[in-house]
Amino acid sequence: MRLIIAEKPSLARAIADALPGSGRRQDGAIVCGDTTVTWCLGHLLEQAAPEVYDPADKQWRLDRLPIVPGTWKLAPRAKARGQLAVIRKLIKQAAEVVHAGDPDREGQLLVQEVIEYLNYRGPVWRLLVSDLNRPAVARALSRLKSNAEFQPLFQAAQTRSRADWLYGINLTRAWTLTGRQAGFDGVLSVGRVQTPVLGLIVRRDNAIRDFRPYPFYPLWVDLQVAKGQLRAWWTPTERQPLDDQGRLIERAPADALAASLPGAEGTLAKLEQNEKRQNAPLPYSLSALQVDAARRFGLSAQTVLDVCQRLYEQHKLITYPRSDCRYLPQEHLPLAKKSLTGACQNDATLSSWLKSADFSLRSKAWNDKQVGAHHALAPTGKPADFTALSNIDGQVFRLIVRNVMAQFYPPLKTFEVKAEFHLLNEAFRARGQSVLDPGWKPLFTTKEDAPPLPPLTQNELCRALNAGVEEKETRPPEPFTDASLIKAMMNIGRYVEDAEVRRTLRDTDGLGTEATRAGIIETLVQRGYLVRKQKALRATKLGSALVAALPAAVSTPERTALWEQRLGAIAERADDAGAFQQALIEDLRGLLGQSDADKLRKSLQSAEGETGTPVKRTSRKRSGGTRSKSTGRARFKRKTTS
Repeated sequence: MRLIIAEKPSLARAIADALPGSGRRQDGAIVCGDTTVTWCLGHLLEQAAPEVYDPADKQWRLDRLPIVPGTWKLAPRAKARGQLAVIRKLIKQAAEVVHAGDPDREGQLLVQEVIEYLNYRGPVWRLLVSDLNRPAVARALSRLKSNAEFQPLFQAAQTRSRADWLYGINLTRAWTLTGRQAGFDGVLSVGRVQTPVLGLIVRRDNAIRDFRPYPFYPLWVDLQVAKGQLRAWWTPTERQPLDDQGRLIERAPADALAASLPGAEGTLAKLEQNEKRQNAPLPYSLSALQVDAARRFGLSAQTVLDVCQRLYEQHKLITYPRSDCRYLPQEHLPLAKKSLTGACQNDATLSSWLKSADFSLRSKAWNDKQVGAHHALAPTGKPADFTALSNIDGQVFRLIVRNVMAQFYPPLKTFEVKAEFHLLNEAFRARGQSVLDPGWKPLFTTKEDAPPLPPLTQNELCRALNAGVEEKETRPPEPFTDASLIKAMMNIGRYVEDAEVRRTLRDTDGLGTEATRAGIIETLVQRGYLVRKQKALRATKLGSALVAALPAAVSTPERTALWEQRLGAIAERADDAGAFQQALIEDLRGLLGQSDADKLRKSLQSAEGETGTPVKRTSRKRSGGTRSKSTGRARFKRKTTS
């Protein structure tokens, strides 16, 4: 018997449907001839609790830290014992096993840890499914790979799981116990991803709170040129009182110049005119989709992930959504017209876009070298029944289709002009843009660019008609929203002060992963560290106090981003898991030595922030099974799904 172990029931059903013959259902499995398909329910196993290694660690005590297991152990989740027993029985009868976890690091861990826990020693194959429609699953079944090829990916995921346990268990216990000494009766959860994300928001909130606005004074002049009129803006030099962004912070020089300008004559001293081509935005990764959906529709990152899971599992309208890639395999290009035609047929907006698509075009999105374990989000080609989709589901689906459709539109072509005029020995600049070919742009609602300038000629004369001074005020940084926070997590190097580390982080995946970022935000809200105020995410007093009391290295992104880099290197056989763990243990010893009850007491008393309390968790009905991936949490409870 061949046993296929899927990550979740929805995937198991899709696999069974793609196998020859009709499947016969039995307890926890589907039998299809000589192949049996069974499934996990998310994680069936979890890292064992500290007291499993030593009963003395059931009680939280500072003098027992750090807790470091000698031999790592997994334990069945209480609500997963029944399905684990089903797999245990089936795997004993199996001549070969097919690992059918999701095509990513955590998917590799989720199924393989069950196979190893049950001590299976026979051949194991790997099935990679990113599209639940029957033809795609059938193709995947014909392309099985040896699971041994994915051992480094499993090792990286296993290392991550153990490291998160070490980091979360030890630091959460240390600061919770220190909190009790400081008079705080509650758990202070610390995680290697969640706490740096909290730190980003706390520091942004502090910058907003500490911001002191001041006025600045831009000066404009309307100029008559040979073939029309335009408005230009004064570029003051360093001899004027300027801030660090070159803005004039005293009004008198601007007023004096404005009074002298009407009637003054000058010349066009510098002229840059360029025709530019801009290719369409690439298809979406999950994070890029979360950013756009938050901006356009005000959706939280978790809502977008939930929508994508429904579109993938329940409706089978899109490919695997938890992707960090924005490119598509070259083999998908010949199928694109058919899949887009199917995706668009029941929607007037999508159908109108389809009519203008040119399928003879080929964008840079089709690139095998950029595709790793999974590719960008794309429609499967199944026609959408929009009456069965919620309004939000339909909006997100249209975005996904649109970004793939845009690959078959020509580039946006613009004519851009930058002009610098000299009058009264001062420089005035103007810029404009005209659209030569809108290309893909009509598919996107974008902000208006600079209006076009009249035709200009180098060294032509100009004359000032009117001039004026505006009074503006500097503005504080914007608070984080779901969109801007996801973008910050994707581009975490921008928030790193050390230039060398910033260069190192430039090519990493950022803070968290595609699958975990939404969950990290929701975890911080649930734990009372963040609240939502309209679209803004703001830190509570508790969240601010925790960040103030922790060592700076715990609440800044350098460590966890470098973790992700090393985990990626382990997956590529370029780093050693044992060396990574040993370095982490030494790091933990140093951090634990910095827990300070007096510092925490003062931060709890003086913290500023929003009023917030932990949110009572409620079970949410989901379409199909899901799994909890790494959020850097101290408590490793995983959701049960059906």
